[in-house]
Parts: sequence; structure tokens; C-alpha cells
Amino acid sequence: MRAIAKLALGAILAVCLAADPALSKETGYIFVSSEKDHVVTVLDGTSYELIKNIETSERPRHLQLTPDGTKLLAACGDGEAIDIIDLATLKVTDRIDDIDDPEAFDLSPDGRFMYISLEDDGALGVLDMQSQEMVAEIEVGEEPEGVLTGPGGEVVYVTSEVANMVHVVDTESRELKANILVGNRPRRFAMTPDGEELWVSNELSGSISIIDPQTNQVIDEIVFAPKGFRPEDVTPVGVIMTADGATAFVALGRANHVAVVDVPGRKVEDYILVGNRAWNAALSRDNTRLLVANGLSDDISVIDVAKRKVIKSVPVGRVPYMVVIDD
Repeated sequence: MRAIAKLALGAILAVCLAADPALSKETGYIFVSSEKDHVVTVLDGTSYELIKNIETSERPRHLQLTPDGTKLLAACGDGEAIDIIDLATLKVTDRIDDIDDPEAFDLSPDGRFMYISLEDDGALGVLDMQSQEMVAEIEVGEEPEGVLTGPGGEVVYVTSEVANMVHVVDTESRELKANILVGNRPRRFAMTPDGEELWVSNELSGSISIIDPQTNQVIDEIVFAPKGFRPEDVTPVGVIMTADGATAFVALGRANHVAVVDVPGRKVEDYILVGNRAWNAALSRDNTRLLVANGLSDDISVIDVAKRKVIKSVPVGRVPYMVVIDD
């Protein structure tokens, strides 16, 4: 009887896992947005072979998984939409329309609200993911770009490429809390795991500004200077940190390198040659692989983190912008 009961329980668990993707194992897939092909390319996470090209609205760029790991969200600027991709079927199953030029976004910790940079409007939009309605727009500097929800979700940070500022928005009052002057054309963020430092890439200054979130003051700057490149060709965008907060990787755009930075020491340790115009990057969960989207060579570079060396180049769609790993 016990053996039969165990078999029955196992069958029930199997059905539950299959029915609820949130309880299932991660897919291991790699997702890459392609601006010109209007697709999200899906690659096998081990072999890097093509699984599927998912057609989306026009010009998908920023990608992000939902907190429960069942959906992939894609901001499609020219399509004026947020496309919702179901990871179980690898299909666009829903689309939130009439969003004017969504650039980048981040979610509240519970996934209820999406905070979106609305480039044409110079605003940070607050989208209720349940009702799919825009419930607020907070005016910020012109051409907002990067968005990051702070630890705990009390504030949201957004960059303004024209104002050269990071704006701090209170999520309860939905009002500006602070404006922080940084370098020229700030783009993307990374927060140290302890929440003590906020890093922002400055594309036209070739640098990272380091902000103290407690005082909202810039406390340091890191300037990148890979050999053989003029300062104006060093255009950092994507920033990502290892889980322990020891190392940061910064995609240097037209400089075709990724900078390896010692976070506590705030020093550049190495430069890794990748493809043309390195935009954004993603780390595997075990922090052994770094994937870099190269916008002008239409590929991603796979980097062995320990060796700090590219081990594979994988063709994807035209003008890849962001890469996400579902592991």
C-alpha cells in the first residue's frame, strides 16, 4: 500500500509541476532581443543552438523575467508595446499596447508594478501589471533610459541621457525625491548586493559614477581606457555584478571590450575583447559564464569568467541589444 501511495503521490507532484511553471525547473534558455529582426532569439543554454525566433512587436530591446520565472517581458520601442512571452510555450501570449516608446523598465519586488522609462515623454511610467493600465507618469529629465528598483522597492532610479542625471523617485508618493548629477549620457545601473553602492554607466564620459544611496551623492568615478581606443570610442552601457559583489563587468560599446572591475577596490583589472559594439551582458547563476550582446556584429560572446576569455561566438538576430539567461 505504501509503495502504491508513493507512486500516486509522485504522479500528483509530477502533474502539479507540469501544470505550474512557477514550480518547474528553469528552462536554461538564453534569450536575446534583436532590434532589426523584431524577434527574441531563443538559444539552448548548453549547446547554444537555435531553439526558436519569437516574433514580437517592432524593435524589442530591454528584456526581463517576471519574479515567478514564468514569463519574459520585452519592451518594444517602435511597436509601442510591452510583449509578454510565456516560457512554457515560447510564444507571445499577451501584449500591453499604447505605451509611447518604452525604453527600459524594472519591476516592483512583488511584480505588481512596472516602472518604465518613456523616452519621448521624458517621464517614468508606472504600469499596473494586473489591470495593464498606466496609473502614473512622473516627469523626469529628457530621454530617460535605465531604470532600477531599489532594495525593498521604496525608490526607483532612472537615468536622463540629456540632463546627465539620475532621478530618484519615491514609489509610495510617486514624486521625485532627488536629482543626482553624474557623467555625460548616463545609461544603465547596477547595485552592489549589500545595497551600499549604486553604479551608473556614463556612455559619453567613458566612465562609471558610483552613488551612495543613503546620501544620493556621487562618491567616486571609474574611467575606462582600453589600449588602442580614443576616449570618444569608449561608450559604456551595460553593467552587471557577480553575486558576491566582488567583480563588475561593464560593456564598453564601440570599444568592443568588456571591462573587468574590482568592486571594493574600484579599479579596472582587465579588458576582454568581444564583438562589435558590446551593449549589454548577463551572468549565469553560478557566475562562471558571461554573455555579451554585440550590437554591430550580430552575435553574442560567451566568456569564461575564470579565464577572462571569449570561448565562443554565437550568431543571433540583427542588432542584438540585451541577453537574459533563464537559469
